[in-house]
Amino acid sequence: MARNPVVDQEACISCNLCVDLVPEVFRLNADGLAEVYAANGAPEEKIQDAIDNCPVNCIAWED
Repeated sequence: MARNPVVDQEACISCNLCVDLVPEVFRLNADGLAEVYAANGAPEEKIQDAIDNCPVNCIAWED
């Protein structure tokens, strides 16, 4: 079963880093918070890079 990235929007600080790194998966919503819009839009390694670089650790894998 594939893992899907999720964003804790309560912790998100709208830094846009995940969108810059993986625009195929992440975008900012109408409230300016990161969200996943295409969980399978990029390889797991690229998504992991966004997870590892998030300054507030608000992105994680959900099984």
